[in-house]
Order: sequence, then C-alpha cells, then structure tokens
Amino acid sequence: MTAFSQLSGTIAERIHQIRQTLPDSVRLLAVTKQVSIELMRAAYDAGVRDFAENRVQEAEAKQVQLHDLTDVTWHLIGHLQSNKAQKALECFQWIHSIDDLKLAQRLNRLAAPLPQKPQSLLQVKLLPDPTKYGWSVAELMNDLSVLNQCEDLRIQGLMTILPYGLTSTEATTAFQQMQTLANTIRQQNLPHIQMQVLSMGMSNDYRFAVQAGATMVRLGRILFGDRPA
Repeated sequence: MTAFSQLSGTIAERIHQIRQTLPDSVRLLAVTKQVSIELMRAAYDAGVRDFAENRVQEAEAKQVQLHDLTDVTWHLIGHLQSNKAQKALECFQWIHSIDDLKLAQRLNRLAAPLPQKPQSLLQVKLLPDPTKYGWSVAELMNDLSVLNQCEDLRIQGLMTILPYGLTSTEATTAFQQMQTLANTIRQQNLPHIQMQVLSMGMSNDYRFAVQAGATMVRLGRILFGDRPA
C-alpha cells in the first residue's frame, strides 16, 4: 500500500484532520509506543482519551506520569506474555490482543475476583505472517464454545493486524473477512461473546478498515511520526 503523506501541522491539527475522515461510530486510539509524555499530553489536549500501548511495563511507567489524566482509557494492543497477565489487568481497561485459548483462560481466572472486569478482544490472524499472533479463523471457530465460558473477560469483538506490504485491494478484502467473521460469530448467539467491536486499521490502512466496518482504529505514526530507532 502507498504510505500516508508526510506529516504536517501540529498533533492537534493532525488529530482534527483524521477525525474529519472518521464516522462518529469509529473510536480513535492513539498508539503511544515510545511516544514521549509531552506528545501524549498534546494528544490529550487535542481531545484523545484512548491511549494504546504494546508493552505492559511502558504503560505502567507512563500511567504514573499521567496520573492526573483521570479520564483516559488504556488499551493493550501488543502481544501479552502469560506471566504479565496479572499486571495487564491492573494497567488496562481494554485488552485487544488475546491471541490464544490458554491466555484467555488465564486472564479469565485472574479477572474473576476483580471489581472492574477487562473489556476484551480476540486477536485473529487472517493471513499467514510469522511476525503476528492470533487465532486462524478455523481455530477461533473451534474454540468459541470454550471461550464462551470466559465470562469475566467480557469479550466485545475481534482485533487483527495485517501483514506489511499488502495492496489496498488485499487489505480491503482482509478487513471485509473480519466483518464476515464477526457476523458469523454473532449469529451463534453466544451469551458471553459479543461482536460489537472490530479493532482494525493502522496508519497505512485505517481508511480501508473503516470502509469495512472498523469500530476502533489504532493510529501511531500518522499522529506522532516514526518511532525512535
């Protein structure tokens, strides 16, 4: 796919421009991996209330420094190691990256005694990619009945990260497959698995994701520029 145009304007201007392209039904998540506290505060001042991090430790440190921003919602979008599950439940209101049954069951057990349950998404790997995690469609369909027992996860929908280098047509087709998968799962009427949320689309491909029905887009570079090397 063609990369987005070169960044211009302030963070506030970029956020405003992007919001103009998003339907009201789409939630903008600012991906703040390796983004400074100053830039995060600038995004907050521009109206962003959803910060998405890849690593538990980085989020934990930033939350200490941003403790005064009491209306921020924190989203975990990176791969979660099992030994970080408890800390993830403490740091994040949303976990997008539940990528296998074992992790889902562990998080569900740990969440059971908590007064605030996580909002959770199931990560699906639509296309072969050794750098990505997630269920294949067939694996997810096979595991649904067991996942439906994980009522303390409050499963709200699906998340995907596409491989790099896809054409616009390939990306659009993949995002449409996510919408189809969500509809298929919804038709099963599983009481503890909702399909109201589709977290898909990043800086290079979020427009295609929105056209295919995304309800959350995860934007980093288009807001903040390239991360440090």
